[in-house]
Amino acid sequence: MSFTLRSLAASAALFAATPAFAADIMVEDAYARSAAPTSKTGAAFMQIINHGEADRLIGAASPAADLVQLHTHVESGDGVMSMVHVEEGFELPADGTLSMQRGGAHVMLMGLTATLEQGDVIPITLSFEKAGDMTVEVTVDLERMPKEGMDHGNVDQGSEQKQSE
Repeated sequence: MSFTLRSLAASAALFAATPAFAADIMVEDAYARSAAPTSKTGAAFMQIINHGEADRLIGAASPAADLVQLHTHVESGDGVMSMVHVEEGFELPADGTLSMQRGGAHVMLMGLTATLEQGDVIPITLSFEKAGDMTVEVTVDLERMPKEGMDHGNVDQGSEQKQSE
């Protein structure tokens, strides 16, 4: 690999690691993954921090997939977890955080336009009810393990926890 190509790759990785901002909303620790190398679906996870008034994440889009939706997991009466599309989106409380993580709220990528490879960077545009659109550069991390003790899909507002819609 040439020095110029390595420099360009290092710059892209640094840019992808930088938090994204829109109005009073900031996105940190964004990553994407697919279940298997040949999978046509993937998901993106991130921390969405709101330093302003209450808002709502109402949609997402990406050229990396034919269909992008907001999803979460819900437990049915028999204890089985099912993934569901959350059409109304997710509440983003004032001065709160929406944790989008494995097993909970996430951005679902269906009909991937290319295989998600370790280290790739894909753009995802998040749409907020009040703050508008925000494009986040999301790094593919196929090696990351879920955090132990995850609180699936919860919205954290200070010391108070509120279950996502």
